[in-house]
Amino acid sequence: MEHTARTLVDRPVSTVYNQWTQFETFPEFMGGVNRVEQLDEQTTRWDVEIAGVKRSFIADIVEQEPDQRIRWVSRDEPAHEGEVSFRPNGAETEVALRMRFEPEGFVEKAGDSLGFVQHRVEDDLDRFKAFIEERPNATGSWRGTV
Repeated sequence: MEHTARTLVDRPVSTVYNQWTQFETFPEFMGGVNRVEQLDEQTTRWDVEIAGVKRSFIADIVEQEPDQRIRWVSRDEPAHEGEVSFRPNGAETEVALRMRFEPEGFVEKAGDSLGFVQHRVEDDLDRFKAFIEERPNATGSWRGTV
């Protein structure tokens, strides 16, 4: 099932993009994400908890264009893919997030069909906005391309 969210962040596009590339900070603003480890320039390992079910997966960054977009795909189960794009909007940055995942088991499927996942995606993006707007600069950056 696909989920989308958008927000305007009161920071320049390079600052917003730089912060998003700091995957290991995701647990600070993403609900259900316990840990993200960047294994190399294109590979991340995720430990997540969805409806009380703990899962780990490896995701590959398959496209990365500084200040424009990052796209990723999980290698195995749970099937997960997504894209975040960044677009300047005056002094602000529009951030658009699209994620697709296949829920497993009754609890995940029920939660997804009731809109809990969509709500979480929207809340996570709102918390990212607050996270970056609370600081004068990003906590780091990675400007490579994939």
